[in-house]
Amino acid sequence: MSTGNYDFDKKQVTTQLLKVMKKSAVKIVCLTAYDALMAKILDEVHVDILLVGDSLGNVVQGHETTIPVTLEDTIYHTKAVMNGAERAMVVADMPFMTYQVSADEAFRNAGRIMKEAG
Repeated sequence: MSTGNYDFDKKQVTTQLLKVMKKSAVKIVCLTAYDALMAKILDEVHVDILLVGDSLGNVVQGHETTIPVTLEDTIYHTKAVMNGAERAMVVADMPFMTYQVSADEAFRNAGRIMKEAG
């Protein structure tokens, strides 16, 4: 979709682009992905944001809750999604108890996801 000087379907999705899209009343699409193949498919149809949710505990691992999902699980699946995405912004959930203890620990864990998953 084009609005003014922007062709939103071709630009790399960044926080700045999301702000422009919102201001331009362009719908922002976010879907969940857990692997490179799904990320590639969703990226090709111009999904703007790919969420690596802790729901991978239910959907991929077969748990009844998301509580067993570890930081390592999130890093692994986020890295896979990053391998399949070219345009979309990739966002990852912080698993249970990876941010509740202290702000310092939350910051370190978020940094691990960013560093190790790309």
